[in-house]
Amino acid sequence: MHEVGIAEEIYRVCRQSVEANGGGRLARVRVAVGELSAVEPDLLEFAWRGVVAGGPDESAELVIEWRPAVQVCTNCGHRTGGNHTARGAWLSVCPQCGGLMSIEGGRELDIIDLTIEEGG
Repeated sequence: MHEVGIAEEIYRVCRQSVEANGGGRLARVRVAVGELSAVEPDLLEFAWRGVVAGGPDESAELVIEWRPAVQVCTNCGHRTGGNHTARGAWLSVCPQCGGLMSIEGGRELDIIDLTIEEGG
């Protein structure tokens, strides 16, 4: 479960930001998780609970914003986000013009923002 390592890294980065801003308690972290990032949101949430357990930020909330994959035709610019028939099965040909489709979105794994509360 690589989500544990991801949760640890998210926490490390957030904790550094808390300290750089004068300390306090991490209250909330908002992250973007793309459909193609190979991260399972439920497992990331579970891992997060384990990473922050017993520490100063134990009650810190992890808010996950799901980002769907987006495909764009390289010929006509047609955009689609939900025309794959099964998870991982993507269109390679544009349904509008027959051009090639490229994947433009859905790979995100980013910290969007965090909320810090004063005190410890």
